[in-house]
Amino acid sequence: MIKLADLLLQYKQPFEQAYAHRLLPSQRQAINAILACRTPDAGEMIVQCPDCGRFEWRPKSCGNRNCPGCQNHETSVWLNRQQNKLLPVPYFLVTFTVPASLRKLAWRHQRVFFSCLFDASAYALRALAGNEKFLGGTPGMTGVLHTNSRQLDFHPHIHYIVPAGAIEPEKRLWKRSKDHKYLFPQHALSSVFRAKLVMLLRSHDLVVSEAAFSKDWIIDCEYAGSGAPALKYLARYLYRGVIAEKRIISNKNGLVTFVWRESKTKKLQRKTMPGAQFLWQVLQHTLPGGFRRVRDYGFLHGNSRRLLTLIQLLLRARPAQVKLPERPAFKCPDCGSAMAMKGFRSPGSSRSPPAASLHLHN
Repeated sequence: MIKLADLLLQYKQPFEQAYAHRLLPSQRQAINAILACRTPDAGEMIVQCPDCGRFEWRPKSCGNRNCPGCQNHETSVWLNRQQNKLLPVPYFLVTFTVPASLRKLAWRHQRVFFSCLFDASAYALRALAGNEKFLGGTPGMTGVLHTNSRQLDFHPHIHYIVPAGAIEPEKRLWKRSKDHKYLFPQHALSSVFRAKLVMLLRSHDLVVSEAAFSKDWIIDCEYAGSGAPALKYLARYLYRGVIAEKRIISNKNGLVTFVWRESKTKKLQRKTMPGAQFLWQVLQHTLPGGFRRVRDYGFLHGNSRRLLTLIQLLLRARPAQVKLPERPAFKCPDCGSAMAMKGFRSPGSSRSPPAASLHLHN
């Protein structure tokens, strides 16, 4: 398997020459983290077998959310928590995109633009859900920001997974969607979303070109069954960058080839480009530092646990009891027992003798 860190090492010089002037601090941080991942430069931890006493130094992972080799555990934890919130109702996957004419504005003002994108799309869903023609209550939804197309081009959009129903807390009333395979009219959703996003962008003194109004904005609303498959789809690249390393299939003569799947035909396609350009295609999707890619709203928000419990009672739904996964343990090469973590060494510091290290977590 071709590793992203190896490509960064191989093409670092031409990449810096071509794209250094465009790199943001968060992108440089991601590069450094990926290069250091699972090497002594990321720090080390000492583990010891409780049965036979064997100890080892193990390099730490970088923990960067753009590293394709990290945070599998965090992805599993998020997925299990979301599965525990699932209700016995139909679900929809609603995708909000913006016209191509706004992508330059989005790139130049990422933190502001992405925040406005979240606010406007969530507002549109709440507005239509609150309309008596549709649900007439408060909805719940989970949104995940993606900035890439399947071919890794810059294409900001938000996917929402939305249960087909809403709650009236005062009346303790759950209101179901009238048609289990229909949620909201997409034209109405698009109109509310566009008006709200333009208003929010202008409130931040961002200029929205007239070209943005030339065509309808595309909102895709698809029936998603029980919601579980849609959650797995959203979790796929939640914390591990925009491309899995198994999709990088060739690195020859300065050219890198990766595969992507067409949305309609589901057929695999290949795309080849110079190594430096490929690195840029991947790293341009690094979000601003600290920006939250995932957000819960309504009765799915973390502060609305009582409301979610009320809905579960109204629907006579037994909450799923999906246990949160434990972190995988290192296995002792001598006896096969799970080794316990005993201490850490920060990057650049010298290794302490075993006896001095083992007291750190005792």
